[in-house]
Amino acid sequence: MSRETMEYDVVVVGGGPAGLSAAIRLRQLAAAADRDISVCLLEKGSEVGAHTLSGAVIETRALDELLPEWREMGAPVTTAVTADEFHFLAGPRSSIRVPRIFVPATMHNRDHYVVSLGNVCRWLGEQAEGLGVDIFPGFAASQLLLDDDGTVRGVTTGEMGLDAAGNPKESYEAGIDLLARHTVFAEGSRGHLGRQLIERFKLDGGTDPQHYALGLKELWEIPPSQHEVGKVVHGAGWPLTKGASGGFFLYHAEDSKVVVGLIVDLNYTNPYLSPYGEFQRLKLHPLIRRVLEGGSRIAYGARSITKGGENSLPRQTVRGGVIVGCNAGTLNFAKIKGTHTAMMSGMIAAETIFEAFESDADEGVELTGLPRRLRRSWLRDELHSARNFGPALHKFGVLGGALFNFMEQSVFRGRTPFTLHDQREDNETLLPAAQSEPIEYPRPDGVVTFDQLSSVYLSNTNHPDDQPCHLTLKQEATPIERNYVDFAGPESRYCPASVYEFVTAGETVRLQINAQNCVHCKTCDIKDPDQNIVWVPPEGAGGPNYQGM
Repeated sequence: MSRETMEYDVVVVGGGPAGLSAAIRLRQLAAAADRDISVCLLEKGSEVGAHTLSGAVIETRALDELLPEWREMGAPVTTAVTADEFHFLAGPRSSIRVPRIFVPATMHNRDHYVVSLGNVCRWLGEQAEGLGVDIFPGFAASQLLLDDDGTVRGVTTGEMGLDAAGNPKESYEAGIDLLARHTVFAEGSRGHLGRQLIERFKLDGGTDPQHYALGLKELWEIPPSQHEVGKVVHGAGWPLTKGASGGFFLYHAEDSKVVVGLIVDLNYTNPYLSPYGEFQRLKLHPLIRRVLEGGSRIAYGARSITKGGENSLPRQTVRGGVIVGCNAGTLNFAKIKGTHTAMMSGMIAAETIFEAFESDADEGVELTGLPRRLRRSWLRDELHSARNFGPALHKFGVLGGALFNFMEQSVFRGRTPFTLHDQREDNETLLPAAQSEPIEYPRPDGVVTFDQLSSVYLSNTNHPDDQPCHLTLKQEATPIERNYVDFAGPESRYCPASVYEFVTAGETVRLQINAQNCVHCKTCDIKDPDQNIVWVPPEGAGGPNYQGM
């Protein structure tokens, strides 16, 4: 069956903050210049916001620039931060509140808001549609469309209605070729097509390896007596010790809701570590437990975080294509915030694309003006000032890194005359199981801690059983001969959704992939020691359906 073809001036892949901001800005500029620039946006989730996951405390700098009247327009950005605390957890029962003066200035949250980023994206989607953007939810961009010279001509959406063996069912629908003069890749962290572009065109040449973390999050409704609307709590330390780093967050949203989460840097060394297990253990700490106990858990999710920053930022442009937001790695790790930077990244791309249209540049032109526009923006200033934050934690540990970052961010304001580097890939850091200590995690109590499958249920994740597995292996034998033998099967622990399971039958061990559980966090694509697991898009609309996250 031949594929249908649709043509647009610009195709945007991904309905997160970066993609939506790019689409909105393009249509704003076109309207101001009385030009008709056609824009379509593809979102692989069932709706805009379905796959969006963030803490989220946001600053509104980019939103102020994109839609200055957002308050009057009814944006779901209403819960201002009222209190801001940072705690160091010294052990399973002890904590030290760090005086505000010793918390890096970048982590202060005055004038910021606690939001559901999924709801913010849904609202941005409405604004984009109101400006004339065609939004197609439930359609995953599966392939790049490239000319012989490597120019990006658009993308192809994934086929629908294939059975597990890849054969068409009665419901089969061919993918659609979406052609464009410019294609914006805003897929979020570890984007499938963005990764292909970076590898094919060596866009990361001369940069540090990209670094990632896994963020796990739960949404709770708690007794009103335990709720302090607008209170923001961050912390570090326990339970992440001995070769693991990261931090936790606890945000009091509106309507007696709180969000609690743990960020685990994916450069950890112990193959027995389970990020999900560490998250559940965190909630047993009195600082967290006293807030949650007596409440009910509403939702759960997990997502990788691109945190390499300026040091790992690839070249963002190729002929006909541009990579933006977390797909490129624009998160400001020093602030633990990426929404405003992703939005600004999308806006910069849109302005550069519009500039190309105004100059009547040929189709498939590379946006050579984007680096210049980026250098002149506050986004570049932010990323540059935060460039040492992550490498310092990796090099000096939690306490040493915290001291360094306090001095750099609060005293020197990010202007130190040197740059730290971290050249080790996250997938290269695991020690052999024989050199590592197994970790025993407490059994779920059903009160504040829970098993993985019940958590996946709360993510509203759905993939039909009868479709091709979207978690592909380069070598079928590697999970057993390499990962199971050398590292005790780490994929069964680093996945936060019980996707990977080692099944024994007598003396035989095999890897079972429960792809229907996948929440699209991309951890397996990042942390697998030999990079043997490759995540590809499943059938459109598959995956989590986050609500209120």
